[in-house]
Amino acid sequence: MHDLNGTTVAQDDAVAGTPATPTKAAIAKEDAAAAAKARRGKLFADLAPLIGLAVLAVAFVLAGTSAGTNMGYAVETLVNQSVIVIIIATGAIFIFAMGSFDISLGASTLVAAMVAGLVHNATGNLWLMLGASVLAAVTASLISATLAAVFNLPVFVTTVAMLSVLGAVAAALVQTTGGAQIRIDRSFAREYDTLTVKIIVAVAFLALCVFLFNYTRLGRVEKLMGGNPVTARLTGVSMKLTAIAAFAIAGLGVGLGAFLTALRTPTLTVTSASDIGMNILVAMVFGGMVISGGPRSRIYAAIIGGISMALLNQTMSIMLQGMAGGAGIAQMVRAVLFLAVVWLAASGFRTKVLPR
Repeated sequence: MHDLNGTTVAQDDAVAGTPATPTKAAIAKEDAAAAAKARRGKLFADLAPLIGLAVLAVAFVLAGTSAGTNMGYAVETLVNQSVIVIIIATGAIFIFAMGSFDISLGASTLVAAMVAGLVHNATGNLWLMLGASVLAAVTASLISATLAAVFNLPVFVTTVAMLSVLGAVAAALVQTTGGAQIRIDRSFAREYDTLTVKIIVAVAFLALCVFLFNYTRLGRVEKLMGGNPVTARLTGVSMKLTAIAAFAIAGLGVGLGAFLTALRTPTLTVTSASDIGMNILVAMVFGGMVISGGPRSRIYAAIIGGISMALLNQTMSIMLQGMAGGAGIAQMVRAVLFLAVVWLAASGFRTKVLPR
């Protein structure tokens, strides 16, 4: 020991195995590295859906060109497949942003489409048909939200119950026609089942949702509820009214999607639109939507995911055309990609620094 100021003692302690106390500079450097890693992870998670969309678009063009597919018709089919999912998924984002979960969207779409078909058959009026579809869908959504608010039940529980109720309602509506289906005049449906009508409906609804989600208090409150419901409650947010507003917007999207479904499929049965609910969930995940909701929720996830799903389906159809078991292979590919996207989205935020 050469002096009494502690310098040599500290060195001896280090040699003896006693860990040295990290300096402020070392702590700051470690925090900066963690923050940089968090930013890289967030950037990767944000860009992954766009990269996936670009890859699927290239694969679609290459597969279609090599197979000699009519690309004009393929693109039209692509729009027809994606637009309904995009509309309904965009409205559903208001529910998922709160950290809630609605599995009755497919059944609600079917019931609203059936109501639209019955109203058209009774009146022959396009606008009454549209209004009936929206009213039926919004009513079903508000029933789910109201039950959850009044009885303090998880939204997931009420939507499970509504799934069974709506299935029974669909069966009852079919029986009113005396048969097993509801038919809409095909010439009428063909007249309005056009890309122009679909694009107008989609653009109008998407513009409304983007404004409400990104530029109003409603969108901010929903993301706050999904990220930290306790903080939202302590800041005076009306959890029940916000949930009801979210379900009303989602119902509007379902109603518009059901209207287009009735035009697209003028013969409706109890199995029509049976895969819409799952397609919506997969599309949102493909688009980068965080199922837990919160501040990472993105309104554009429905658009990216809906187009990605349609591109994947079209590409798989072209590549597996005529192959035995092609449908099963396509389902397995979608399942693997779904799990991969979920893992990548989650891994982008596995950091020691809280997301800002």
